[in-house]
Amino acid sequence: MPVQIKEVATKADLKKFVEFPFSIYRDNQNWVPPLLMDEYHTLRKEKNPAFEYCDAKYWLAYKDGQLAGRIAGIVNHRYIEKWGNKYARFGWVDFIDDAEVVTALFDTAEGWAKEQGMAGIHGPLGFTDMDHEGMLVEGFDELGTLAAIYNHPYYPQHLEKLGYQKDVDWVEFEVKVPKEIPEKADRISKIVMQKAGVKVLNAKKAKDLLPYAHEMFEVLNSAFADIYSFVPLNEKQIKMYIKQ
Repeated sequence: MPVQIKEVATKADLKKFVEFPFSIYRDNQNWVPPLLMDEYHTLRKEKNPAFEYCDAKYWLAYKDGQLAGRIAGIVNHRYIEKWGNKYARFGWVDFIDDAEVVTALFDTAEGWAKEQGMAGIHGPLGFTDMDHEGMLVEGFDELGTLAAIYNHPYYPQHLEKLGYQKDVDWVEFEVKVPKEIPEKADRISKIVMQKAGVKVLNAKKAKDLLPYAHEMFEVLNSAFADIYSFVPLNEKQIKMYIKQ
């Protein structure tokens, strides 16, 4: 039976789209599930201000009557304006280890991108850099994190067979914090703080950071400006993330 692709059109479809990864990672101790509330908030047009400059569609893949994969197609018009590349994005991509399923999913996303007048498609990317991005190519035996994507080893293998190539490396580091700050580090820190006129904010609760939240996102927009595919967050998005 050929693979069937269904566009997400109802709340029931969206629920299947969001919850599909739980079925293929339920026995994987290194996969860290996303926060479902955040997923629904991001994917719903009426909730996510990124839709003011993005178009998106989501699809489900079925094989032999069983849900076998998912993929999102996104056109971020501000990305195109900033970077000059007429590229669509694919994201929220998960699938069973089956070449027919993978081909059907990407044929659908690529076809949609062409219909939107795009010259290419890249990913995995979200609407913004606050969404999950990238594809794991090594370290499959390491515990994932809530902020990063974890995927099965067969994912990059299937994409390479479809002709996709790695465009950029994103590296995640684990920094071990000692129980006590080394004397030398403490001394240098105090000197730097004194010369720069800065101080450490002792935030005991999340609300202690709220007065500085907007400035933090302004710093993020500035620091991330030249990072691969980055598009600055607008005022509505900043307010949304602060509220979350």
